[in-house]
Amino acid sequence: MIHIVDKSACCGCHACVQRCPKHCITMREDEEGFLYPFVDQSLCIDCGLCERVCPVLCQGEARQPLKVYAAKNPDEEVRMSSSSGGVFTALAEQVLDEGGIVFGVRFDENWDVVHDYVDNKKNLVAFRGSKYVQSNVGTCFQKAESFLKEGRKVLFSGTPCQIAGLRLFLRKEYDNLLTVDLICHGVPSPKVWRTYLEETIARQCEKNSVFSHSTVEKKSLIKGISFRDKRLGWKKFSFSLTLSTTEGSGDKNTVFLSDVLTQNIFLQGFLHDLYLRPSCHACPSKCFKSGSDLTIADYWGIGRYYKDFDDDRGVSLLLVNTSKGEDFQSKLLLDGFETSYMEALSGNRSMRYSAAVPKYREEFWKLFHRDGTAVIESICKKMRPGVFRKGLSLGKRIVKKCIKIVVREN
Repeated sequence: MIHIVDKSACCGCHACVQRCPKHCITMREDEEGFLYPFVDQSLCIDCGLCERVCPVLCQGEARQPLKVYAAKNPDEEVRMSSSSGGVFTALAEQVLDEGGIVFGVRFDENWDVVHDYVDNKKNLVAFRGSKYVQSNVGTCFQKAESFLKEGRKVLFSGTPCQIAGLRLFLRKEYDNLLTVDLICHGVPSPKVWRTYLEETIARQCEKNSVFSHSTVEKKSLIKGISFRDKRLGWKKFSFSLTLSTTEGSGDKNTVFLSDVLTQNIFLQGFLHDLYLRPSCHACPSKCFKSGSDLTIADYWGIGRYYKDFDDDRGVSLLLVNTSKGEDFQSKLLLDGFETSYMEALSGNRSMRYSAAVPKYREEFWKLFHRDGTAVIESICKKMRPGVFRKGLSLGKRIVKKCIKIVVREN
C-alpha cells in the first residue's frame, strides 16, 4: 500500500492511482498545491500493485545516451514558437503522419497545466512551448495503454519521473510506444502558478476599468500565455500574457504583458527553486533512469562549442537513449549534427543532478500563505550573491578564460 510519510518520496506521476484495481487511491492537493495519493484503506486489498508502479520505489538503472545531437526544426515559424529548436514538433508530426497518437502537455480552460493527447497536427500547437508548472497526468497512462493495445503508435512525452511511471504502469514493452522525456530542472507548484495568474490579472483590472470582471470571469480574459517568448531572443526569453475583452461598443480592448526572464517574479522564483515539488530535490529519475527512448531540451551552451550554429533563435538538444529512439531519430528531417555528451552536460547539469533545497524554502511557504506571490521578489533578493561571491565568481571565469587561451596558443 502506498503511504506517503516523506513528501520527497512521491513525484506525483499518478501511476499508482491508475493501476489500482479497486480504485481506492485518489490524488489530493496539499498546502503547497502538489498532488499526493490518498488510500481508502477500507477498500484496499493489499495487492501491492501501487508500489510496483512507483518510480521512486522502483528506480531504473543510471545510463548515458547512445548519441547526442544539436538540432533545429527547418521550419522557422515552428522554431520561433517553440521553446528551443522545435524538435518536439518534428517528433510529434512524424508519429501523426504514421497514424499515431501524441501525448503532451497543454493549458486547460482554467489555464491549469494538464496532460492530454492529439491525433492530428492542427491540435498539436497546444503542446508546443514549455509550461513551468507540474502537469496533472489524470488518466493518460490508461488512455495510452488502450491505444497501444489497439495497435496504434503512441508518442508519450513528459518529465523523466512521468515517463518512468508510465513504463512501470504498462508492465511490458510495446514496440509501438515511443517515450520522450525532457531534461527537467524541477516542477513548480500549481498553487503558486494559479495565485500568480490571479494576482496579475487583478492588477490589470485595477489599472484598466474595462477589465473589471468578476473573479469567475477573469481567467476568460486570457487569450494567450507563453513562458518562453523569444521576441527578444532565445537566451533572454520573456514571459508573456495576452488579455482581451470586448467593450460595450463591440470594440476589443487587448493588453499584452511581457516580462523578461530576469524581471518576471514567477520565473525568478522557479529558477531559485523556491517552490519546486519536494521530490525534485531528490529526483528518482536523473541520469536517464526513466528508460525513455529520447530526451529533449534546450542546448544551453551551444555557442561555446559551435558558435556559428547559435543564432539566438533556439537550438534543441536531442539525446538518443535506445535503439528504438535511434531508428526513429533517423527518420526526422532536422538541421543539425552530432555532438558529445560532455559538451551537452556542461550546459545541462540537470541531466545528472537534482536541485538543492534552497535555504529560504520554508520561509517562502510561510510567507506565501500570508502575502501571496509578492513574497517571491523579496526572498529572491535575499538569495542573490553578495559582493564577495560575485567577485569570486568573476575571478574564476577570468582564470578559466586565461587557461583556455594558453592551451590554445600552445
